[in-house]
Amino acid sequence: MEWHEELHERADERIAHLDERLWAVATALHEHPELSYEEHAAARRLTAELAADGFEVETGVAGLPTAFVARAGSGRPCVALLLEYDALPGLGHACGHNLIAAAGLGAALAAKDVLGDSPGSLLAVGTPAEERGGGKVAMAEAGVFDDVDAALMIHPGVHSWSWAPLTAQVELKVTFHGRAVHPTGDPEHGIDALAALIQAFGAVSVLRQRLPAGAHVQGIITHGGEATNIVPDRAEGRFGLRALTTDALDRLAEDVATCAEGAALATGAKVDVERLGRGYAHFRDNPVLSERFTEHLAACGIHATPPTPGVYLGSSDIGDVSVRVPAIHPFVAITAEENSDHTPEFAAAAASPRGRSAMLASAAALARTAIDLRTHPALVSRAWDCFRDLARNEH
Repeated sequence: MEWHEELHERADERIAHLDERLWAVATALHEHPELSYEEHAAARRLTAELAADGFEVETGVAGLPTAFVARAGSGRPCVALLLEYDALPGLGHACGHNLIAAAGLGAALAAKDVLGDSPGSLLAVGTPAEERGGGKVAMAEAGVFDDVDAALMIHPGVHSWSWAPLTAQVELKVTFHGRAVHPTGDPEHGIDALAALIQAFGAVSVLRQRLPAGAHVQGIITHGGEATNIVPDRAEGRFGLRALTTDALDRLAEDVATCAEGAALATGAKVDVERLGRGYAHFRDNPVLSERFTEHLAACGIHATPPTPGVYLGSSDIGDVSVRVPAIHPFVAITAEENSDHTPEFAAAAASPRGRSAMLASAAALARTAIDLRTHPALVSRAWDCFRDLARNEH
């Protein structure tokens, strides 16, 4: 048996030994779901588990009270295992983040145990607020990933896919300002802000017809006036934008702003277009790493395939990590393909026997991948070469 296969077997054995401990963490998070930026109990539980096994833990990272970095070893190569643990309003862990946290924790504990004092460092990075706000965005901007060579995580899903086609995303607030008058008593002096907003929606509908694959605009009206006998002097809409790359998203945002400006010009209104938050970058999969992970996941009993062409499942703040360092974000199925996440059924699956099996297999595959990166400098070099090639091709 080659020495790296022996390391993999030791990692598998360690994960099997950790089974009850990891499932206790997953179920504790599931039973007490916490919303974005409010994951205090989850962060305490996860950091306590890591500290108990000798990780040096830093909390409050990037100014976020529920973010943390747990470190073992020093220097490079540096492998980061990413943990998510926020829940959804009213639905609890209907995105399965409790399983992401448990899988990342298990991988970190197993890899640390197997690697011992070998060169390099291992990080378990607690990333809050994926569902709303994007903790990884703030952490990336604060430099958390500056010395990282690979960022590894999994996500529960309805498919087992070797990588995730996640698009860039941002939300725009569009506010029209008009002039309020009585609609019959003084109509000639009014400027209908709501009519301007509706005209902007019409222009966006025309724009939508020519959007390329992976691009999308969805809008809602958040304010349309106060009463039917007053011409609205303010109307507000919000538009969610997605595109295949961050550059394409910027161009789409300019197009939507042009739609709004045209509607303002046509109606005599004034318009303000504002980006809400940072948005999320697109996800840049690193095939060198995702193929290695997929091989290990298969060895652990789950066979992942490439994603279905033309299917884009959403956006995530892992994108902002992936455009900085080599990264993976595979999906591991915990329910049938005809189901969907962000549903009560998916929340139940995140505490089911299948969810447990997927979490354990994912933890072992993540641990194996982390061990490979720490013990094979050539693999790290290949991942970085691939990263740079992809970045050049995107532009």
